[in-house]
Amino acid sequence: MNDWPEASSDDNRGGRYGRGSGSAQPESARVMRQVRRGRPAPPGQAPYGQVPQQPRYADGGCDDYDSGYNTGQVYGGGRGGGDGYGPERPAPDWRRRIKWTAITLVTVLVVTTVATYFWADSKLNRDVDLSKVIERPEKGEGTNYLIVGSDSREGLSDEDKKRLRTGSSEGKRTDSMMILHTGDNGPTLISLPRDSNVEIPTFKGSESGKIYQGTGREVKLNAAYAEDGPELLVRTVEFNTGLHIDHYVEIGFAGFANIVDAAGGVEIDIPQDIKDTKSGADFKKGKQTLNGEEALAFVRTRYALAGSDLDRTKNQQKFLSALANQVATPSTVLNPFRLYPTMGAGLDSLIVDKDMGLFDLADMFWSMKGVSGGEGTSMNMPLAGSAGGNLLWDKDKVKQLVQQLNNDEKVTVKGD
Repeated sequence: MNDWPEASSDDNRGGRYGRGSGSAQPESARVMRQVRRGRPAPPGQAPYGQVPQQPRYADGGCDDYDSGYNTGQVYGGGRGGGDGYGPERPAPDWRRRIKWTAITLVTVLVVTTVATYFWADSKLNRDVDLSKVIERPEKGEGTNYLIVGSDSREGLSDEDKKRLRTGSSEGKRTDSMMILHTGDNGPTLISLPRDSNVEIPTFKGSESGKIYQGTGREVKLNAAYAEDGPELLVRTVEFNTGLHIDHYVEIGFAGFANIVDAAGGVEIDIPQDIKDTKSGADFKKGKQTLNGEEALAFVRTRYALAGSDLDRTKNQQKFLSALANQVATPSTVLNPFRLYPTMGAGLDSLIVDKDMGLFDLADMFWSMKGVSGGEGTSMNMPLAGSAGGNLLWDKDKVKQLVQQLNNDEKVTVKGD
């Protein structure tokens, strides 16, 4: 006997339950009887135990209820965003993100720039005191830099001296001297041959502070530096030209070679074959990139040149302008792996006056770049011949040249 209601035998299932139907039409759902228990439901509610009648969406009922099934949405997953998968996220505030990104970048740039400035400024060797120079001419328009290349071997090992062929002379002397004028009419670069005949004026000793009276003694220009250093050299140049020198910049052999190497070499067009056993120069005519060792040999060469020291000064001008142009290129300025080594090598090697600032140094380099770019003029000091192995300046042309520089006029004087 079976206790299941409505009979539980297969025969009582009508031949359809659990067995499928032989009819071509789908069998309809069986209607289950509602089980009613307990007390009657209050008016307006479904009887206890009975499922409440659901709203009919076809009739627009129940505006505030959505099961999600009428749109094909599935519950239980998703990440929001207004597609029925959960709470909607707010759209990204791109204006706010761009604003804070820009602020961050500007802050980093400012901090880096300020840090670089103080780092570079601290590396300048401000050893020359131009306040010790007496009886100075009046300052004219524009700015005048006295740029000196010395033969100092400081910082060179015995192996370096042999490799660079600098010799082992003690102390230091001037190997090249130039005046760079910057102003509104383009830069002018003037070489002062080291064998120039000049008069040593009355001067104040840079170390002793003692006044040494001038006696009309005439010497080669580089002797002034050898006698009492940069201060006497500035005093002698000012006395013999009448031009006020605003800033002094000096670099030695080692520093020059280091700057060239740090810049990745310098490309220059050499106008002729050069071979000089004394400087170590051995170059073929044409464009080529020189490293530090080769560059030093190039600017020191004079015995292999027809014009000797005069041709050498022209090569020095040409190379320094090319170096400035190389340092100021985007490939150097925008590349920190090249910029900082180049700056470090240059700043460590330079000796400047106490009033020299980084902006003055930048003005000097940009002006030298302008010379190589055709925006300025390069020349030797006008000469009138020689006497006793000393080169004599053309006094009339020098006077006219200095007047044009003091007035910041376009230079029309031609040099040698």
